[in-house]
Amino acid sequence: MDIRRCQELVDETWDGSIVPELVEYIRIPNQSPHFDPDWESAGHMDRAVELIAAWCRAQDVPGMQLEVVRLAGRTPVILMEVPGTVDDTVLLYGHLDKQPPMEGWDGDLGPWTPVLRDGKLYGRGGADDGYAAFASLTALRAVLDQDLPRARCVVLIEACEESGSYDLPAYIDALAERIGEPSLVVCLDSGCGNYDQLWCTTSLRGMVSGTLSVDVLTEGVHSGDASGIVPDSFRVARRVLSRIEDEETGELLLPELRVDVPAQRCEQAEVAARELGGAVASKFPFVEGVRPVREGGAELVLARTWSPTLTVTGQEGLPPLGRAGNVLRPRTRLKLSFRLPPTCDSARAMARLKEVLEADPPHGARVRFEGEESCDGWDAPPLAEWLGRAIEDASQATFGRPACFMGEGGTIPFMGMLGEKFPQAQFMITGVLGPKSNAHGPNEFLHLATGKRLTAAVASVLVAHATRAGVPGAAATAGA
Repeated sequence: MDIRRCQELVDETWDGSIVPELVEYIRIPNQSPHFDPDWESAGHMDRAVELIAAWCRAQDVPGMQLEVVRLAGRTPVILMEVPGTVDDTVLLYGHLDKQPPMEGWDGDLGPWTPVLRDGKLYGRGGADDGYAAFASLTALRAVLDQDLPRARCVVLIEACEESGSYDLPAYIDALAERIGEPSLVVCLDSGCGNYDQLWCTTSLRGMVSGTLSVDVLTEGVHSGDASGIVPDSFRVARRVLSRIEDEETGELLLPELRVDVPAQRCEQAEVAARELGGAVASKFPFVEGVRPVREGGAELVLARTWSPTLTVTGQEGLPPLGRAGNVLRPRTRLKLSFRLPPTCDSARAMARLKEVLEADPPHGARVRFEGEESCDGWDAPPLAEWLGRAIEDASQATFGRPACFMGEGGTIPFMGMLGEKFPQAQFMITGVLGPKSNAHGPNEFLHLATGKRLTAAVASVLVAHATRAGVPGAAATAGA
């Protein structure tokens, strides 16, 4: 591949077409169905689907078939099928639903207010993961532009990922014949350790989420009258959480939530830590004086990618400070988010969490843990020699630096599904979510230069995939 010609096409498409479309996409508040139960009647999801589908239809991609597929009662998916010149299939994946707005955006920024500044496009969903459909099709166009060998490509863009992809299995089954048997899966919904090289994700953590409820009274009462007799519901919640988490270290205590980290992942963590240096931790906006939970680069990488953790992400029952009277409250409810090691059984973990949290409640309080979502993580299969070489070559050609491999702390349920369904497939999991890009939080941004280089890198890998040894038709096409 003429990488300079490829990058020119990619840059021109991003600047002239993709960025303007992403600006409009950011304006659409198409929250994932978990956060907008009325998504269907609101119409925001359909607007986002049509914006992306219209742009894709307008591209010069001979033979492409595009359909917005809708199963009854489920969020839609965009399915694109592009014929190839060799007998093989690549599946490219992304999603278009968004996380909720979140508070704390800078004064001149906002979740639905796109702002271009210093090479970054701010706004909810641009980096996670609105750019994926545009980048996938542009990478394929770069291959077509040079008339290079290519596999048949299937692009699948879902609209339920931020809610755990609960609609996706139905689509994977319904579209099984049209998807085929991919030998390579490319996912553009992951992160990057920096913006200086191509990063590929080797693992993803699983997740369990649910609500812990502690009830002690049928109604609130005067704290001076009741305290000392009635147990405080927040203290009861603290006590039962201490059964599963060491509050001094943050370490989770249940064996069902822990696994042994593979030796190769430890080695990759060492390499990633050397590449990133202090940025492993410094990319986060710590309040002055706050230190990371652990010390050491590789230890921090593994803590973020293979350690089980608990985060309290929401609450009910605690009034705002301005409305907090001297009342012993009747209940406390906490939203709990557990990140699990990639190979941990999430269903078993959820069952064990419920058992431990609810057993022998302090003071006889009514304690309930209602699990809401469980997703297994994913650990990549061994990297094929051709793909390792292709990723390294693509990184050197587009970024001018070697590729790097590291696990991610988030969850992409699609990867586990595809790993089970296509156990022989190779995976290129990558993305643009680097330092301070802050997906799910305030001030999310898309680093535009990285998006462009990543698009060209994917194009390079598509060519390497089609021309690797043993692919029917590759040699004849390559020599044509």
